Amino acid sequence: MKNNLILLFLFKVLVVFSQTGNKKADALFSKMSYVEAAKVYEKVIDQGNMSMPILKRAGDAYYFNTEMEKANKWYSKLVSEYPEEVSAEYIFRYLQTLEGKEDYVLAKKWMKIYAERAENKDDRAQNFSQEKITIEDILALPQQFMLQNLSINSSNSDFGPMFYKDQLVYATTVDSSYFKTDNYQWNDQPYLNLHLGKINPLKTDVSYLKRFSETINTKYHEAGIAFSPDEKTIYFTRNNYEKKLKRDDEGINHLKLYSAEAEINSDSTVTWKNVKDLPFNGINYSVGHPSVSKDGKKLYFVSDMPGSIGATDIFVVDILGDGKFSKPKNLGESINTSGREMFPYITEEKLYFASDGHLGLGALDVFESFYDEEIFQKPKNLGAPLNSNLDDFAYIVDEETQKGYVCSNRKSGKGDDDIYSFERIVCKQQIKGIVLSELSGLPLASATVKLYLNEKIIDSSETNISGEFDFLKQINCGENYKILASKNKYLPNEKEISVLQYSGETTTSIALKNATSKINTGIIFFDLDKSNIRQDAAVELNKVVYIMKRHPEMLIKIESHTDSRADDDYNLKLSNDRAKATKAYIVSQGIEENRILSAIGYGETRLLNDCENNVPCTKEQHDLNRRSEFIIVRRNK
Repeated sequence: MKNNLILLFLFKVLVVFSQTGNKKADALFSKMSYVEAAKVYEKVIDQGNMSMPILKRAGDAYYFNTEMEKANKWYSKLVSEYPEEVSAEYIFRYLQTLEGKEDYVLAKKWMKIYAERAENKDDRAQNFSQEKITIEDILALPQQFMLQNLSINSSNSDFGPMFYKDQLVYATTVDSSYFKTDNYQWNDQPYLNLHLGKINPLKTDVSYLKRFSETINTKYHEAGIAFSPDEKTIYFTRNNYEKKLKRDDEGINHLKLYSAEAEINSDSTVTWKNVKDLPFNGINYSVGHPSVSKDGKKLYFVSDMPGSIGATDIFVVDILGDGKFSKPKNLGESINTSGREMFPYITEEKLYFASDGHLGLGALDVFESFYDEEIFQKPKNLGAPLNSNLDDFAYIVDEETQKGYVCSNRKSGKGDDDIYSFERIVCKQQIKGIVLSELSGLPLASATVKLYLNEKIIDSSETNISGEFDFLKQINCGENYKILASKNKYLPNEKEISVLQYSGETTTSIALKNATSKINTGIIFFDLDKSNIRQDAAVELNKVVYIMKRHPEMLIKIESHTDSRADDDYNLKLSNDRAKATKAYIVSQGIEENRILSAIGYGETRLLNDCENNVPCTKEQHDLNRRSEFIIVRRNK
């Protein structure tokens, strides 16, 4: 990413480097003239100087221009010549150059070394430790994107696209109107200006139209823009420049965010006026790469201002109107790392951004994070081919069509940073499953099952006669969801579920405990005035036997009940005889007698309805009271 403005944010690292002793090379390096500095450092090495500062600087001069193979050459010598002395930061840069060469096997080894060397001093150590997610996991992600290199790309830098009406605004070093050749010392390329392109009907390509605005473009850098929802305000990134460049005490010219207002001319063209730098800019730090929320109330941006976690962080402010903003708020450690987080793009549900602090395929990768009320979920790498072994960044998308644009300096491009159109083939899953009784393992019909994402209900279903449920809503692959099942007379139960990484179905099951602590059976029928076990009763009792064998520590009590259609004392004796017969049958099927703590008949003393003596009831109403119940006293944990 040779000409990308984000590299200007590295000044915090640069100013603490020690001098190498070579005045010419160090002077070029301190001016960020990395192309020329690299040549001088290599000459010094050829003359036999293999000191640690020289090897660091030689590698850095290429690393900061994302020439990973050349940087790898000198970092390799650095870690081999000074294995104990080299810092964790340089191990990190070395492993990134290995990824830049797509040597992921060796990179994984050095990721572990980096994690050990950095210990808890750097949150990137945890991200690169390979304990929760590995580089193989990212390489194995299903491909979701189809990319196409745009016609407007040149041999230099073209990046930072943003939607504007039915057009695309982007930054480029090629001035198609004026062909200016002023070069930037960092990489010996022209400065960046904003230009306008026309998007074709399929949104797969862009043709050049014109310079975006003469009032915004200057002879220095302009890039990284965002518009208010009504497109009457633009926010853009520029060098700290007012008639001349302004520098801090270290001689660094930082970036600032500016705004401008649209004025509609009589011919319907737009002139951008009233250019202002935003109040949270500073002379000693950089601010840039804006993104405005869809409701126009929040402005996200990148900075290394005080309060940053790493080299560059993503911040947010409230847009209060009349040129006023709230104090900047860091998005926190769920998003920001000790590395670089760049190029935020906010939609109604997701934040997209580029990072080298979260585990990726090399240099900057694009990540997405779902959010709700400014609580951001753990970012997810979007995988290849969107991400590559080099820098991938500045992702913007129309969530409805899943078409958008992304930037990369991958080798297959036309030049340095190129803009690519993409269409995301969205991976969708459906969750299906079954609700079971924890005791019997049998399916439960008419259970309610709810699907949650981030503690919000997004779908619900009811189990059929086979205990099966099916959520109709298609959901995103690879996400973590929660299901909650409930049913009358059962205790509700919830279960976390990780959806598969490819389109299709994710199946699961969830068990419910009986809230009454009873084993459910059908009606156990006895012949009139009899207590012997009939064949149909044995079928139901065998369910109890089956459950008790599955749960060998289960202890039960047997309770038998009658209806009121006989003498009270007679019913009491009859139910007691039936309880004893029920116990004897269960024991005869191999259940230890001591696991049945009691077998008692209660006659008509515990009716389930109002069908008492002399109360007219139907046969079906009386049958409800003719029952045997199996009360669980203790069960397996």
